[in-house]
Amino acid sequence: MHYWVKASPSDFSGTLPKPRSGHSAVNIGNSKVVVFGGLVDKKFLSDIAVYDIDNKLWFQPECTGNGSNDQVGPSPRAFHIAVAIDCHMFVFGGRSGSKRMGDFWVLDTDIWQWSELTSFGDLPSPRDFSAASSFGNRKIVMYGGWDGKKWLSDVYVLDTMSLEWTELSVAGSLPPPRCGHTATMLEKRLLVYGGRGGGGPILGDLWALKGLIEEENETAGWTQLKLPGQGPSPRCGHTITSGGHYLLLFGGHGTGGWLSRYDVYHNDSIVLDRVTAQWKRLPTGNEAPSARAYHSMTCVGSRYLLFGGFDGKSTFGDLWWLVTEEDPIVKRLFSTSPNDLPQNKDLTTLNEDSSSAQESEQDSQGRHNAVEELGKSLGITLSFSNPGLPVVGEMEDKEFLNLAFSLSEVEPSITGRVTHTEALRKHWSNSNPRLIPLKELGPLLRDYQRLITHKYFTNDGPQSEFMTTSLPGKDAYQFYHINSFRQLRMDDIPKLLAEYNQLLPD
Repeated sequence: MHYWVKASPSDFSGTLPKPRSGHSAVNIGNSKVVVFGGLVDKKFLSDIAVYDIDNKLWFQPECTGNGSNDQVGPSPRAFHIAVAIDCHMFVFGGRSGSKRMGDFWVLDTDIWQWSELTSFGDLPSPRDFSAASSFGNRKIVMYGGWDGKKWLSDVYVLDTMSLEWTELSVAGSLPPPRCGHTATMLEKRLLVYGGRGGGGPILGDLWALKGLIEEENETAGWTQLKLPGQGPSPRCGHTITSGGHYLLLFGGHGTGGWLSRYDVYHNDSIVLDRVTAQWKRLPTGNEAPSARAYHSMTCVGSRYLLFGGFDGKSTFGDLWWLVTEEDPIVKRLFSTSPNDLPQNKDLTTLNEDSSSAQESEQDSQGRHNAVEELGKSLGITLSFSNPGLPVVGEMEDKEFLNLAFSLSEVEPSITGRVTHTEALRKHWSNSNPRLIPLKELGPLLRDYQRLITHKYFTNDGPQSEFMTTSLPGKDAYQFYHINSFRQLRMDDIPKLLAEYNQLLPD
């Protein structure tokens, strides 16, 4: 199980990078992440922001250098390629305004010095939206792009020792020309996925290029791969990041169908398992960041760091961690401070509803009305000797009702002859506690408290069975007095669900 955690100010010191999309972000060994260029509000950028992993510090280095036009470094640009080899970051192409770039630069990140390499040999034609990857700790392979007039399908290999570019002659069938795709080395093959193809369609095909490793003596050739599993929808502007035994694909955009004029932006996480060679959806325990494309995703130890991007309207400057459930920062999601929670639409609504509920809890009249309404909805009369917190009736629990009705829309067969409320309770009773979305925890906790109230409280006050549950040897309902789901810890959720299942009628 993985979780998305919005980066907190306590995660970093220094000056964070400005919002942008179409930028590059590369790992320099295990020591730093270098962000370069990008686009925001029609302005192309040429700045560098560096994340020092060991010191958890963002800074902007003062670079030196001398380009062909006496410039220190590359001119502002976006949608370029940037690939790291040891301590060097190689940059080629990109776009500035309507101009496609064809210049070639290298940044020495030990001394922060740019060097222009455009005059070394024959370079590929100017282009943007190309994709590239390193291999053999010495070479870079680049595929495709857009030169302003046509989509490209050529393959170039750069030897970073001799600084020579060589166009690779590839036999057999070729992938359709494209731009906005990804190109990732996996073992001895270059994997290319998606992009926008010639004529404009969004692609969802996966290709493997062999013949890059000289020692293998293989003839260069493409093979289209059709892998099992639930693969990604066609898209471009996505990222694919290597981590452990899999490749992680996130985001991008596609079309809304042949009748739609607008692009659809994604925020799903899909894994290509390199061991089983199949696509898988990455299980996440909470809501993902806003959908976006042309962002960056880098590995920082066992974490992934998401930065920036564009959703068709807005340019992002937010930073997010994607982490496993064992990561200590997951505890933020269950802390009592709402400022530590990712501020997406569902959680904002959830916090607002929770705040409203807490305000009514502080009002004695509201408490009286809530319990009275609960009694009406359950068809019983309730006593105010209840030692627990005021319980919101089903009919007043908007989140609970919305979940119940939305569940029947997603899975209409689940309702059958049962009510929407019963269907939601059945859904929870069959749920894996590690897979329950964060937005369902509030309604689940309140329904748990409702069921306890219904089962154990009568006109004469609490029944002896409930009162004795706090005695040794009895299973107490330990979450009955909790104000908010934000007080729950991760290891509380399986216990809460187990107690909830005991409360459900047979």
